[in-house]
Amino acid sequence: MAEESLAPYAVRASLRGRRINESAPTGRSEFQRDRDRIIHSAAFRRLEYKTQVFVNHEGDLFRTRLTHSIEVAQIGRSIARRLGLNEDLVEAISLAHDLGHTPFGHAGQEALNECMKEHGGFEHNLQSLRVVDVLEEKYAAFDGLNLCFETREGILKHCSPSNAAELGEVGERFLNDQRPSLEAQLANLADEIAYNNHDVDDGLRSGLLTLDQLSSVRLFSEHLNEVRKAFPNLAERRVVHETVRRMINALVTDLIEQTEANIKRNSPKSLEDVRAAPPLVAFSPEMYEKNRELKAVLRTHLYRHYRVMRMSAKARRIISDLFQAFMEDSRLLPPQFIPQSEQSKARLISDYIAGMTDRYAIREHRRIFAVEEI
Repeated sequence: MAEESLAPYAVRASLRGRRINESAPTGRSEFQRDRDRIIHSAAFRRLEYKTQVFVNHEGDLFRTRLTHSIEVAQIGRSIARRLGLNEDLVEAISLAHDLGHTPFGHAGQEALNECMKEHGGFEHNLQSLRVVDVLEEKYAAFDGLNLCFETREGILKHCSPSNAAELGEVGERFLNDQRPSLEAQLANLADEIAYNNHDVDDGLRSGLLTLDQLSSVRLFSEHLNEVRKAFPNLAERRVVHETVRRMINALVTDLIEQTEANIKRNSPKSLEDVRAAPPLVAFSPEMYEKNRELKAVLRTHLYRHYRVMRMSAKARRIISDLFQAFMEDSRLLPPQFIPQSEQSKARLISDYIAGMTDRYAIREHRRIFAVEEI
């Protein structure tokens, strides 16, 4: 979208720039440059083999962190265009938001956080920021990707006051009770739309969820009934796809309409007005409640399904075993992760484990603990 078409409260350009000054890009915007750096990063490629719900080797068609991030970016861009927001910034945030996620999804994050509880903890939003600020090693002039402030701010969706105080200007909004840009707010809810709906799709495909279990969810059953009425002879797989497609459309439409109403009521004239206002990108109260119902059913019937719980238990064991082994003997680590001091050891080990793919973590655990690997 051309800059002249953007709303007055949209982010037009990076006002706070990059941590290391660079010459302006040629033929693309600053946020397009951010997007391109994210796509070409090693951390982005690794997302292909990181769990969303189902571990990568469990099936070829289940979502991974990579396909999830692409779906978030697509939903975010579509909404941004309707709202007159900066599509390139939304896309960059969406593609980068999970770069710091551990292997094995939320189970991996919980296990690594438990391992790190005496060393500052672990949170994947903070780790995503650490990836783009420090850990990527591609450029001669700086560590990380040297992204624009607005992209970095959008990546950091949640942050405790203690951590925010150590992050400089990117953490200030958490201390000053301010909001990020509308683009960052949008990327956050596009993430929610994507993962709720593709978890429904993957859950049904896997057989862990059933249509009967989802029949109590208004957001699902309303659209399922519409599809069955309009296409009575449609195969079940296509019924599911058509239902999920309509759910996404309903959520997107509701989000746009409610956000437009919020903007009209608060009348922001600039980005600073957005920062001072309450959250403006939101679902209507009715859709929020429908979404909450869906999340509750997914939590009960999918995320706590015994087959998922078994893999989660294995994941926690793998993460915990690796962390403990490396803490006891850092000589087991690859040379680039061997700490220079005791103070840095736990964080470097955390960086190494968080950067693993599912299958690499499984192989690394086998290499260290399986006798037959000697």
